[in-house]
Amino acid sequence: MGNWRENVRSVVPYVPGEQPQFTDMIKLNTNENPYPPAPGVMQALQAFDGTRLRMYPDPNVTELQAALAEFYGVRPEQIFVGVGSDDVLAMSFLTFFNSEKPFFFPDITYSFYDVWADLLKIPYERKPLDPDFRIRTEDYEAENGGVVIANPNAPTGLLLAPEEMEQILSHNRDVVVIADEAYIDFGGTSALPLLQEYDNLLVVRTFSKSRALAGSRVGFAIGNPELIRCLWDARNSFNSYTMDAVTQKAAAAAVRDRAYFEETCRRIVRTREEAKKRLAALSFTFPDSKTNFLFIRHRELPAEKIFEALRARHIFVRHFNGERIHDYLRVTIGTDEQMEALYRALEEIEKE
Repeated sequence: MGNWRENVRSVVPYVPGEQPQFTDMIKLNTNENPYPPAPGVMQALQAFDGTRLRMYPDPNVTELQAALAEFYGVRPEQIFVGVGSDDVLAMSFLTFFNSEKPFFFPDITYSFYDVWADLLKIPYERKPLDPDFRIRTEDYEAENGGVVIANPNAPTGLLLAPEEMEQILSHNRDVVVIADEAYIDFGGTSALPLLQEYDNLLVVRTFSKSRALAGSRVGFAIGNPELIRCLWDARNSFNSYTMDAVTQKAAAAAVRDRAYFEETCRRIVRTREEAKKRLAALSFTFPDSKTNFLFIRHRELPAEKIFEALRARHIFVRHFNGERIHDYLRVTIGTDEQMEALYRALEEIEKE
């Protein structure tokens, strides 16, 4: 046998949430939006000329870039677009974390960060959250090669206040600081206003949560034009045609329908706040989530037992086996009807 295995870039992969295919299921395990995309998205899909698929899509994603720039009040050259925020983040790691010094991120956070770092051979350090799962900003003041903060954090759902984010930025002006704001539309203040003072800040967003386009894979970053140009340069060195023409049209339509976007977010927040009351009454504790999910722990029952009992009822939530969080479940906020079914199932499980 040859020795080719010695030169293989191997890594322990990220494990995505389960994607079951039952027709009667309630799927609350991957933080998808329970409501359909904006009506304009459907119209864009129906109006799309399929004959255009013989040609390559716009490599600059011009229409979507312009729509995002108008929505967020920035210039188009401040927008980078990728195939989901995972693509944007991976390209950002490759582009900006090119130092012998480790970049920093919390020990309990989005579990793709260390996977990208291992794949790209980037040194890193995990900074432990405090006993209440909160970020300690002083942990990010040491010399480093970059910082990534998911805000609100996942899977805890906790929000870092704007002044705390600025404290991290103020101590890290010589490296790129990424604010991964996948869930910011469900509560809290974005770091976007800080772009005016910090040219090393990159804010990353996704269409998978608040804009209900998880199936289309759309993500974007906002930053100063120089940062964004570096991202495009790196992207175009890999593949200039990453986002297909259909997705570009659908995503632009989603951005233009501000009223639908805002109302959908409000509905999810209302359901989340009601869920906090109902789950507390069922003997669950949880951090004060500002996302479209709750990170819950039962006062008596093991998380794995609840997870399996719900799964047997075709109600899917997420269970993590990591240190400090093995007894927690992450529950996506569904429709009011889905959540009522969840509450009934939990009441039954408590009696078993």
